This record gives sequence, C-alpha cells and structure tokens, in this order.
Amino acid sequence: MNPEQLDLGARFAPVILAGGSGTRFWPRSRKSRAKQVLALDGDRTMIQQTLERLLPLANASDVWVVTNDLLAGQISAQLPEVSEEHILSEPAARNTAPACALAAFLLERTAPDTVIGIFPSDHVVNDGDRFIAVLRSAIKLAASGDTIVVLGVPPTRPETGYGYIEVGATVAAGEVNGNGIEARRVRRFTEKPEKERAEEFLAAGNFAWNSGIFLWSAKTFAGAIREHCPAMAPLMEKIAAAYGTPEFDAVFAEVYPQCENISVDYAVLEPRSKKGEAAAGIVCLPGDFGWNDLGSWSALHEHHMSRPRYCEDEHANVVEAESDVVIEAKGNYVFAPGMAVALVGVENLVIVQTEDALLITTRERCQDVGKVVKKLVDTGRVALT
Repeated sequence: MNPEQLDLGARFAPVILAGGSGTRFWPRSRKSRAKQVLALDGDRTMIQQTLERLLPLANASDVWVVTNDLLAGQISAQLPEVSEEHILSEPAARNTAPACALAAFLLERTAPDTVIGIFPSDHVVNDGDRFIAVLRSAIKLAASGDTIVVLGVPPTRPETGYGYIEVGATVAAGEVNGNGIEARRVRRFTEKPEKERAEEFLAAGNFAWNSGIFLWSAKTFAGAIREHCPAMAPLMEKIAAAYGTPEFDAVFAEVYPQCENISVDYAVLEPRSKKGEAAAGIVCLPGDFGWNDLGSWSALHEHHMSRPRYCEDEHANVVEAESDVVIEAKGNYVFAPGMAVALVGVENLVIVQTEDALLITTRERCQDVGKVVKKLVDTGRVALT
C-alpha cells in the first residue's frame, strides 16, 4: 500500500466514468475512439491520466471503470493495471445515475463502508498535489457518516456550459479532520444557467462549478437510490446479486436497460438538497486544483494556453503541426499533425485535420460541433462518426 493511502478512514474505490459518444471533439473523436482514449494533453490518454492521478490514494485492484462495448477493449489495453472484471460495459447508455448506482450496489454487498469516488475520465488537473490533498479530505468526510461530498470548482467567468453548486455554512474543521481545507454545506444545485443568471452566480461569491466529481460510501449512495429512485433500486439489486456468476452478462444485458436514463444530479443530488442545507448531508470541498473538463475545442485551447509550451505565446495561438508560420494571427487552435501550417490574418479559429476529415469553425461556435455529427448521421455518412 502506498503511504499516501494510510489513515484515509476507509477503503477507497474510484469509479471512472468512461462512456460517451465522441461528438464534441469530432473529427479526432469518434464513437469508437471517444476523447477519453485520446492523448489530447501530452503523450498519455485522458483516461490514463485520470488513473494516474488516483493511484496515490487507491490500489489499482480497487478501481472500476464503467464504459461501453466500443471502448472497453481500448480502455483495457490502456489501463493494464485495472482488472478486466472491473471494466463494465453498459448494455445501453443510461446517463450517470445508473452508472454510479451500479458501483454502489456491487460494493454494498461485500464492503458497504467503502468510499466510492466518481471521476469523469476526460478531465484535466494542473495541480496534482492539491488534488490529492482535497481528495484525502473528501474521502475522510465521506467515510465519517451518511455524507455526500462534491468537489466544486471556483468559477472564473459566467460560464453557461457548467452546472452550479450554491454553498452555505462552513462545516466545523473537526469534521474534516482539521486539515485546513474548507468544507461548506450545499444549499442547491442548478443546471446550466443562462448568461445573465451565471453572471449573478459569479457576483454572489457563494457558487461553484459542478466538477462532476462525487464521493460517498457504497451504503450511502445505495440508500439514496432506494429513497429517490425506488424503481431503479430493485434492478440494481438484481444485477449486483448476479455479479461473479455465469448469469451476470445475461442479467446485466436484460436488466440495466430498464433503468431510467437520468443524471446523478437530477436523480439524487437535487432532490436530496431540497431537504435543506443541514438535513441533506451534502458537503462541497474546493476543486481548486487547476481543473478543466475539456468539453470543447475551445476548452482545450484554453487549457493549452496554461501550459509552459504555449503560455508565452503573446498572440494565444496553439498549433500542433510539423511546422508553422504565423503572421498577424491570434487566438487560433490548429491540429494538423505532419503538416506545415500557415496562419495569416485570422483570429479565433479552430482547425482540426484527420486522415479523413477537416473541421473549420470558430472558438465561439465550437460547442456546435456535435451538430456536425448529427448531420452526418442524418445524411447517411455514419462512417465519419
């Protein structure tokens, strides 16, 4: 066991969510190579970086991955440390609540006090040491009782693409082992707001971006599913009872698609928060470790500009190519491996070239790349998706 894993207060089982249809990073990402299995930020893929961040506090034997049949083989090859029995392919995409519930009900049967951490597979973190420090506090807090812990990122702009967490009273230091990391009770969750409301949240000073990173004990989340999603609970119990038996694959394939297609925010967090700040038992810790969810080409440009290789470019151009010539151009992102790229008098473009496709858009409109994939499907050009 790594020394960092000592004195966590509980066994820690990270669950990496690695589904996704590969639309927002088209044309580099496709259904069969979604962004989590791509190396968008260095030589290691996104999911490899996710696992590496967690291993200081977790044994690889305790890591689970929830993905789909299109990606499972690649993920298994990229994460040889993780047991193939812990890489679960959803028979049907059912959003984050069933994926989280699956892990909780599986672990509840044998180790109900295990603290489960839910981690998206496609995020980046710039300050690994701070991430570990916050995560240690989150694990201890989740192990201390019927508590749900969420990591909230301090907002830097009125972003409309993220959900928000409104925080209230500070939790006593002793409840987080007195380590100096502030914990605050959660008042409510708000899904992606309009620009005006996002500006109000930013000005208020007590809102955080919802990072999608959550921690709870197996028994806490399984209990929350039984309370807030009573139709889902018996389905999960049936799946969990079959795990490890020859019938598991058949039961999983039959039962899992019957679960409601719903996010964990709508299924559990929002209804639980309505109990009131004190009674809900939801606590927010600061995700102040240089987080970025890389949700678009523009977000990747922003992330690259924080890296030493690019941050000294006063014109904010990020060019990944064999060579480049830049003349009076600024704010552009270009991915064209093996090519010579010339940028002349253009601003804020996104240009991505692959072996069979070329994307040209602007950083402002890159959130609409998913519409390209839909158009390709609608017109029968599925091979490009």
